[in-house]
Amino acid sequence: MTAPTLEDLRRQMEAAAERLDFEEARALRDRINLLRGGAEDVAVDTSGLTRQQPGAMGLGTSQSRPERPEGWVPPKKPDPMTKGRGRRQG
Repeated sequence: MTAPTLEDLRRQMEAAAERLDFEEARALRDRINLLRGGAEDVAVDTSGLTRQQPGAMGLGTSQSRPERPEGWVPPKKPDPMTKGRGRRQG
């Protein structure tokens, strides 16, 4: 038996979605993504995989939320009433 092609899997996924079988459609979508990513064995169980939520990861880090160093104090906000008062142009 030959492995299903991406087009076969896409048709199966669309058919499952039309039948409102979203769990099967999700599993087929994950198999398609694995194949597109270069995976050779698509018979893996993808039920435990979760998708990354936009904005949940910091840039260049694997931590989900940035953590401030110990003892870090936010900088003082500038006073809008004194902005630009140090230099007078004449």
